[in-house]
Amino acid sequence: MHSSDFGSDFLWGVATAAAQIEGAANDYGKGPSIWDTFSKRTGKIKKGHQPTLACDFYHRYLEDIALVKTLGFTVFRFSIAWARIFPLGYGAVNPEGVAFYHRVIDECLKQNLVPMITLYHWDLPEALSKEGGWTAFGINSWFNEYVAFCAKEYGDKVKQWIVINEPFGFTSLGYMLGVHAPGQTGVHNFFDAALHTAIAQADGAKILRAEVSSAVIGTAFSCSEVVPYTQSAQDILAAKRTDALMNRFFFEPVLGLGFPTADWEVLEKFAISHSTWRHQERMKFDFDFIGIQNYFPLVIRYNAFIPILQAWEVKAKNRKVPHTAVGWEINADSFYRIIKQFAAYPQVKDIMVTENGAAFHDKVTGGKIDDQQRIAYFEAYLAAVLKAKNEGVNVTGYLAWTLMDNFEWAEGYQARFGLVHNDFKTQQRTIKQSGYWWQDFLSK
Repeated sequence: MHSSDFGSDFLWGVATAAAQIEGAANDYGKGPSIWDTFSKRTGKIKKGHQPTLACDFYHRYLEDIALVKTLGFTVFRFSIAWARIFPLGYGAVNPEGVAFYHRVIDECLKQNLVPMITLYHWDLPEALSKEGGWTAFGINSWFNEYVAFCAKEYGDKVKQWIVINEPFGFTSLGYMLGVHAPGQTGVHNFFDAALHTAIAQADGAKILRAEVSSAVIGTAFSCSEVVPYTQSAQDILAAKRTDALMNRFFFEPVLGLGFPTADWEVLEKFAISHSTWRHQERMKFDFDFIGIQNYFPLVIRYNAFIPILQAWEVKAKNRKVPHTAVGWEINADSFYRIIKQFAAYPQVKDIMVTENGAAFHDKVTGGKIDDQQRIAYFEAYLAAVLKAKNEGVNVTGYLAWTLMDNFEWAEGYQARFGLVHNDFKTQQRTIKQSGYWWQDFLSK
């Protein structure tokens, strides 16, 4: 298997996110984000790690973009830190932040890399969080102001766009479970944030369509094949509820289908209480591609003691199946099936894998990182993509997560997903063997 097997127009890239790599969190006019604030709360991030410096990409972007080129990729996906452009979330613009992203884009173009911008990758300005964040009615106008500014400012140079990264991820972890920023809890907060997010991903896309000529517009969904632990009726229904929430909840409104209420009365009650039918047309957008981000399947069993969902994940470790350093099951066949699941909707034109990768316990030996597990992972998962593509699924690209080890949200600096090792004390970058594997794969 070589990259040429995927076709000459297939996009190969790496994905990153501002809060995870940039650093300069309090510098050059940037306002604080919810992750800057959340990481200061005791016990929220492993080992008390904070994204203040992260990978110092702000100062080292020339070196890091050169690494993308060295590894043979053609696309560099990065996100804009909303609070670096609008320190208060709206209103006054920070010119230093605006200029920084121009430098990043210009360097990509200089290196013949396609810049792909994610507009929202989880780092909401703290000033907006104090006004309710994604649960607040005003969030949609604030978001639209931000998107319109970025579209007008960068749209002449950037044609590849992702509106929102993993809407289910940040709304569930940040507004229902409280384990991610901003640390809010409760079903009511989740449903308020969810409705506003579903509106925002379509609103943002419509603004891009109006403002950016020849734009290629997508949005990126986290997804997992959901498998019942047994064939009992209770496990099957628990899996169906989980699938409706994790895979379909934000995806189907985009297609004009509204929220998936038929399979679960809790979602039906949400739709009634929030009058979601009023917003069905607004939540719809004909995306040029649907980004899917898959890391693991979910094996689900019924559990009456879990509030509302009444479902419980049976962990990979407990099932004694292969898994990564963060406990996520390695299953390329499942990856193939989730690609097929999303592609089965007739409204979907193109699928792009906008994130996929694995964390392992990398060891530096003699200045080298021989991460054979990660190489085997990519070989298996790319074979799954090729299988789907050969069966007629219009998969147009694959972006590896991630360029370099970074601030991995609640995992801090413990979970290493990078193709490039980063020494967070010295900021020295070292290409792992998986990086060299990609370099070879992409050359053929």
